[in-house]
Amino acid sequence: MAIATIDPTTGKTLRTFNALTPAELELKLQLSADTFRDYRQTSFAERARWMRRAAELLDAEAERFGRIMTEEMGKPLEAAKAEARKCATACRYYVAKAEGLLKDRPIEVGGDTAFVRYQPLGPVLAIMPWNFPFWQVVRFAAPALMAGNVGLLKHAHNVPQCALALEEVFLQAGFPAGSFQTLLIETADVNRVIEDPRVRAVTLTGSEAAGRSVGASAGRSLKKVVLELGGSDPFVVMPSADLDKAVETAVSARLINNGQSCIAAKRFIVAEPIAAEFERRFVERMKRVTVGDPTDPKTDVGPLATEGILKGLHAQVEQSVKAGARLLLGGKPLERPGNFYPPTVLADPPPNAPAFHDELFGPVATLLRARDVKHAIELANATPFGLGASVWTKDAAEQRQFIDGVEAGMVFVNEMVVSDARLPFGGVKNSGHGRELADLGIHEFLNAKTVRVASTSGGESSPRGRALSE
Repeated sequence: MAIATIDPTTGKTLRTFNALTPAELELKLQLSADTFRDYRQTSFAERARWMRRAAELLDAEAERFGRIMTEEMGKPLEAAKAEARKCATACRYYVAKAEGLLKDRPIEVGGDTAFVRYQPLGPVLAIMPWNFPFWQVVRFAAPALMAGNVGLLKHAHNVPQCALALEEVFLQAGFPAGSFQTLLIETADVNRVIEDPRVRAVTLTGSEAAGRSVGASAGRSLKKVVLELGGSDPFVVMPSADLDKAVETAVSARLINNGQSCIAAKRFIVAEPIAAEFERRFVERMKRVTVGDPTDPKTDVGPLATEGILKGLHAQVEQSVKAGARLLLGGKPLERPGNFYPPTVLADPPPNAPAFHDELFGPVATLLRARDVKHAIELANATPFGLGASVWTKDAAEQRQFIDGVEAGMVFVNEMVVSDARLPFGGVKNSGHGRELADLGIHEFLNAKTVRVASTSGGESSPRGRALSE
């Protein structure tokens, strides 16, 4: 698959890039390994100074970076600029928190001294997607670099300019050459990089199929891997909810990033007593959405990133309608150049329809009706995915039931699911494993080294005594 910038608004190829030759890739891998030996010895203060500068660059260049994102994957320009600025917040979070998160953790073992020391693993390969082409990378890179690891980025084939711009940010910020490198390589070359002994760990954000492939390759190489995969996130609305706020948030939660977000709400599960009213308001609000040029400030939804995504989404909609889902709005690609799909609403799909349980990556919403809390939880869990869930109820007992009962890595009550540097991010089931962001994210790619230093006073802390007790 070509490494190229293809404008999703017009379908025109704007720029193409040559993949690294085997010799060029080898040089980058060796540079990464060589850089790590020195970089791991840098102080938190040095890394913080560089990371703080990276945040400043992301803020200062938000307009330029936003336009690159919009050009390559169709994100509305204002959202793209906001994404660059959000990356700056993650950089500053780890500037402030990394040293404290990685300090030795003492353990009480009697007379001996014992603690856990957190040490970096080495070069980490990040295989990242196109939908949040800056944020997905920075939320890996900021904690990894602050922890003393070095990064290798294999970005999606359709956002090469974003990938190169991110490398530029870290270099201009002062990070040593080799501490963060972009690898413009073909998908076929990824396994070679994963299996290279100089690469110590892997993180992937992508599809379920990509997760299975990368996870298998990392497993064969006995390397740590974090997988953040797809989601078919439920958005549950119960009778006690603020219906006006729930409807308005539901539209935003479905259409964020042109509907192309793993944590976008996709299945709207509404209690029977309010289902008809929610449906009426939701469809009416979706009708008022403006689809168009992503550089136009009036645009709410731009094009899908690629023609293949457009065709795949439409096939899922057609299959769902054929299976018995009611089509309430949209349902056909727009007749204009580019990868435009209108806001679409499906209702009451049967269990064999893609809209019932699969991930629909685009501006397509599914409405389902729940008899009660128990049924709502059953519907929320009736998917192979388990990433995020948004639950709307003012009833404290219901809130507890949903928090405990929904199978997801994240549950947000009375608000939409969002990623935040302060909160661990990740899923269960086919949505992957491991966590990004917050304290758990920075600990993923570290050696949690147990240290025990025997007391010089003798007694039970002797090696002989400990061996007998094991």
